[in-house]
Amino acid sequence: MLIFGIAGTELTAQERDWLQHQQAVGVILFKRNFASRQQVAELAAAIREAAPRPQLLCVDQEGGRVQRFLEGFTKLPALAPFGPLFERDPGAALRLAQEHAWLMASEIRAIGLDLSFAPVVDLGRGNLAIGDRAFHADPQVVAAFTRAYVQGMHAAGMAATLKHFPGHGSVLEDTHFDEAIDPRPLDVLEREDLVPFAAGIEAGAEAVMLAHVTYPAIAPEPAGYSPFWLKDVLRDRMGFRGVAFSDDIGMAAAESAGGIKARIDAHLDAGCDVVLVCAPTLVEDSLKACDHRGPANTAALTALMGRGALGWQGLLADARRPAIQSALGASPFIA
Repeated sequence: MLIFGIAGTELTAQERDWLQHQQAVGVILFKRNFASRQQVAELAAAIREAAPRPQLLCVDQEGGRVQRFLEGFTKLPALAPFGPLFERDPGAALRLAQEHAWLMASEIRAIGLDLSFAPVVDLGRGNLAIGDRAFHADPQVVAAFTRAYVQGMHAAGMAATLKHFPGHGSVLEDTHFDEAIDPRPLDVLEREDLVPFAAGIEAGAEAVMLAHVTYPAIAPEPAGYSPFWLKDVLRDRMGFRGVAFSDDIGMAAAESAGGIKARIDAHLDAGCDVVLVCAPTLVEDSLKACDHRGPANTAALTALMGRGALGWQGLLADARRPAIQSALGASPFIA
């Protein structure tokens, strides 16, 4: 199954054709797809109308530097400032993280999208791509934030996606541009990076996004297409029964698998459920690479569809929104 990116603020004829493919199950939107709140809501509706099956409509709306929709939306702070607050007042920090999750998810649901790929549960240990997207360096602290954030998303009718499994925060390389290697053994990751993922799974997170990181002391392939990480660890040892997403196969760190077809086959054959193809220039080849796979089994995606959205006017009538906006705007949460 594929989720792909589109080029602009309206569907093209070619993109409508892509939606007809038996393996097309969703669309991920970016800043390039956003002109206004009304426009992106209309785009979401157009995608659903054009497709012959339900589509999972997604975005990365984490806050901070990873927020695709800005004008008309709350400017959300990144997750890093929650860490110092936790050290002063753990209860207040966790409550505010849960409210951040509710607000983020409520705004995305109010315009008709299903899923924001959140939360980041990587440890804040110096990775450039993660940076201020992480809550803290301590696994137990991140685990506590993970539980709170999952609860906040669920309260807004949105499923939670834990990323980037099994942990990207301790690797210095940015997988968008470089191959990433983590030499640590499994027992170290079990004590550290895997702790927040276990907490999120216990809290009911419905999805996990894999990291394009190789852990050579544990398995030879990057985690996203590693049967060991996907089946032995995530499914068997950790008991995860939800949806496993690849990260974007257009990233440099995904190229180790080969060409587009090889990348897709490697991920799906290893046990990854859905492959992300974010660059529109790669979509045509990606869909062709899936021609032999037959109709998509979308039953697993049902739990990821948004629930209970009231629309934007309904959200404006909710007194929680201005109260949370005010709390997040107070020091040290100046976005």
